Amino acid sequence: MSLKRPALSLNLFWRTFVLLALLLTGGVAAWVQTLRQLEFEPRVAQAAQQLASLVNLSRAALQYSDGINRIAVIKTMSEREAVRILPRSKDDRWEPLETDRFTRQVGAELKSRLGDDTLLARSVNDEPALWIGFTIEQDPYWLQADYARVEPLTPSTWIVWVSIALLFSVLGAAVIASLINKPLKNLSFAASRIREGEYDSRLDESNITTEIRAVNIGFNRMARELAKVEEERAVMLAGISHDLRTPLARLRLEAEISVADEEARKAMALDIDQLDAIIDKFMDYARPDDTKTKPVDLGLVIEREAAAFRDKSQIRFSLRLPPGIKVQGDDVELGRVFANLFENARRYGRTVETGVAKVKVSHVITGDTVIVTVRDYGQGVPPEKLDQLTTPFFRGDAARTAATGAGLGLAIVKKALQRIGASLELVNARDGGLMAHIRLRRAS
Repeated sequence: MSLKRPALSLNLFWRTFVLLALLLTGGVAAWVQTLRQLEFEPRVAQAAQQLASLVNLSRAALQYSDGINRIAVIKTMSEREAVRILPRSKDDRWEPLETDRFTRQVGAELKSRLGDDTLLARSVNDEPALWIGFTIEQDPYWLQADYARVEPLTPSTWIVWVSIALLFSVLGAAVIASLINKPLKNLSFAASRIREGEYDSRLDESNITTEIRAVNIGFNRMARELAKVEEERAVMLAGISHDLRTPLARLRLEAEISVADEEARKAMALDIDQLDAIIDKFMDYARPDDTKTKPVDLGLVIEREAAAFRDKSQIRFSLRLPPGIKVQGDDVELGRVFANLFENARRYGRTVETGVAKVKVSHVITGDTVIVTVRDYGQGVPPEKLDQLTTPFFRGDAARTAATGAGLGLAIVKKALQRIGASLELVNARDGGLMAHIRLRRAS
């Protein structure tokens, strides 16, 4: 039963990163909103105090100056403080300043300091600026000042600060997610190596995190136990296979001497040959993994193994490999790979029309990789069972249980390729048949 993959799939790093980023982004947003609220009242009071002080100083300077000195004071204020004092008339056209929460608060605070008759405008007679209307001895005046005095922090300022905070939050989330997931990433990598049959992976048992250290210790213990079981299994298979050879040889000799019936003798010989072939499969599967690779002529290996199948009534080959293709591997292991693939095609890849297995061998070279494809034209395998074909003692369908063999052929192929650093992929051809893609390293 296959498990459905979820529509949205994230690895652990991105999941942790996204969650941390959302948390930190929410924190930044809350911090900005809080800062704006805390900053609002002080800025209102500061702006109102500055404007009230400016108006009071201007009023005092003008109130206690005679006509000649008043002109000089107004000129000096305009030059040094960018402040203009102009008479106010009833015909002036002006737009009120209080258009948002901040300016309304500033206006209310300013009126409480200067009086309810104080006017605040953003333009007078189509001239934009900060205008404050006040009176000196019943005479109305406009004080013109820079509008920046009542401006809150601009959106661009907030954007810059928020962007900086978000940038550092995202970088911090990435660093934290990486540190959190590093032990789990190491565990995932080690588990994948165990799945491929490599039991020498070891995790750090001195990790300062208690839970991670306990998991690493347990994993290392499991890897050691699996390696021990695998070693004992290989020794057991090799021992049993070796011990069976002697009684089989005696049976063969006894059949040749004692059985008078020719047909019975041939049937017994075939059964003994089948048992001997099964023992060879066990020996191949139990072979150790310490294979050393060297450059091997791929074409010669394939032609040699294909030539071993001389019975053209059962299998026919179409070899499309130019001479001189060198791959990194082992001559014996590669021979075992193609012998098992050809034998698998001979047993299960026969066409319905002729009853003969047609096998086509082709290749593609991509960079430093040589992909060899071995294809038959049989009925193929149900798609849901393709991944199980390399499992020891597994056969593709119930009908194949009657076939002679140990069910180790493709398992031996996969294991032999792993020994030389190659890989196997099994797929069904679109027009029928099974295709085995073998990825080999090209020899320099």
